[in-house]
Amino acid sequence: MMLDTTTLRAAFGVIALTLLVLFYVVTFRHTRSEYSAWWCTALGLFLFGAASFLLDGTSQQVWANPLGNTLLVAGAASVWSAARSLRTSRPLWWQLTLAPATTAVASALDHPATNDWSGGPVFLALMSLMIGLAARELWLLKPDDSRVHRPLAVMSGLLAAYYFGRLLVFLAEGPTGPVFLTYFGSAPTTLLTMALLVVVSFSMAVLSHEQLTKDLSARATRDGLTGVLNRTTFLNLAAGDVRRLRFTRSSASLVLADLDHFKAVNDRYGHPAGDSVLQAFAAACLASVRSTDLVGRYGGEEFIIFLPGAGPDRAEAIAGEISRRFAAVEIPENVRFPTVSYGIATNNSGAADLRMMISSADSALYRAKSTGRNRAARNHLN
Repeated sequence: MMLDTTTLRAAFGVIALTLLVLFYVVTFRHTRSEYSAWWCTALGLFLFGAASFLLDGTSQQVWANPLGNTLLVAGAASVWSAARSLRTSRPLWWQLTLAPATTAVASALDHPATNDWSGGPVFLALMSLMIGLAARELWLLKPDDSRVHRPLAVMSGLLAAYYFGRLLVFLAEGPTGPVFLTYFGSAPTTLLTMALLVVVSFSMAVLSHEQLTKDLSARATRDGLTGVLNRTTFLNLAAGDVRRLRFTRSSASLVLADLDHFKAVNDRYGHPAGDSVLQAFAAACLASVRSTDLVGRYGGEEFIIFLPGAGPDRAEAIAGEISRRFAAVEIPENVRFPTVSYGIATNNSGAADLRMMISSADSALYRAKSTGRNRAARNHLN
């Protein structure tokens, strides 16, 4: 038995409504993520877009058909925005509205009262483009960001290619051609989209929960202001590194960095300026160390850096590089950035534990402060 297009569109609407309710209740209300909010928006737009097409063949087709095209393209643009929010900032408002607005104009000018495919080429091209952009954003996510982003990217890419194929066949033989009706018409497209909508929605739910878990993990391990490791996480990770280095009797250095006269910055320019100084220094630290090094905020304006395999000369060179980067930061007018003092402790044979290294670095930092600040002092544990 062959189902007619109207029945399939009604079924599509029911499925979209069911998925919207489930996704909102189970996922969005739990995660409150921008990503899941955009997917809920997309499901709602797909739902109302499909419902608009149910008025084809009636006196309401003159506005319902362009509206359906516009809402579906807007839904695809929302999918793009959802995927983009995982990797970078959301698109600008004009980027999101340009494709739906173009679809609306093209559909309204193409005799929508009598033409079921008013604005068809524009609609198909923009659906392919928006879904293709979403596939690109998902593909560009880092492998450790998600377990499901690559399958989602592939499915999105295949759907974009399908819409592009619809466009080519539509242009070649029109909406009544045998190839178009058999493989790319409204009925096969609705069936395919229904199946993909179910699969993608469950994958989106997994991805949303992964993003929530990642965000909670970052909040638990990172300093909220500067983005470097918080004190507890740094001490745990550094202690593990010290234990491993003890077996290989490898050297390591620990650096304590303290911003000189930082209280004067807060007192003179206000706490927002002080926060900017801390963020700039943290960025300078992260830009100067290797991926295997650890950077943490030890407390207040004091930072701590663990450099496995680094001797005292290398540690002092990194401290100098941090100060150079910090001094080169563009600063707000009239705000004077502080200098930095460093205490360096080097564990040459791996015999000392982390507590001893911190105590030694703290002693060196005190010496750097007492001899004029804006310098580095070194201690050797063995």
